[in-house]
Amino acid sequence: QVQLVESGGGLVQAGGSLRLSCAASGRTFSNYFMGWFRQAPGKEREFVAVINRSGGSEYYGDSVKGRFTNSRDNTKNTMYLQMNSLKPEDTALYYCAAARPGMAIATMRGPGMYDYWGQGTQVTVSS
Repeated sequence: QVQLVESGGGLVQAGGSLRLSCAASGRTFSNYFMGWFRQAPGKEREFVAVINRSGGSEYYGDSVKGRFTNSRDNTKNTMYLQMNSLKPEDTALYYCAAARPGMAIATMRGPGMYDYWGQGTQVTVSS
């Protein structure tokens, strides 16, 4: 099993950047696909990004494609989300999650596919 802790959220102006981190406990981090989701109050959880076990392949939601970059460092048991050109619409609570591999990476959009979740870190983008 994996325990996940997000960090790096905060308040930023539109057009600015943030980098989120997701730290995983244990030494089995590399066994999992890792994903990012976000959720605003009263709205459904939205897929943001997913990365495969080695970090060699990534897939992004349409709303963040070209602006966000997902990466992982398995030697540090950490996943990162570099968020550039932020918009007010990006304001949400951001969660990282871990999933057992087996499906094509482009299909890993559903929250139900992920077994472990962090508690989230708040990102607020002002206009």
